[in-house]
Amino acid sequence: MKALLTVTACTLLLAACGKPAPTESVESLMANPERLKDVRAQCKADHAKVGDALCTMAAEATRRRFMGSGTPYTPAPPATPLVMPPVMPPVMPPVMPPPASKD
Repeated sequence: MKALLTVTACTLLLAACGKPAPTESVESLMANPERLKDVRAQCKADHAKVGDALCTMAAEATRRRFMGSGTPYTPAPPATPLVMPPVMPPVMPPVMPPPASKD
């Protein structure tokens, strides 16, 4: 019984030594551009060391900072409709009668 308790305690201690959960969030990275820049540089240098979760959060924070709330851009209609001036027909030169022959 004592051995089982010791094995269980050792197992729990080893399980607690794993990687800590990231304390960063997408919102905290968006609010702190310098930290976001650092995390992106670390992800670029060594993605495996930084971890997939933090690099994904950095990518999402970058996307949200760039795209904003995700609302598509819809330009406002022009205040006044554009009125084109009337098109004038081309001006033809006057037709000259042929010169009279001197017979």
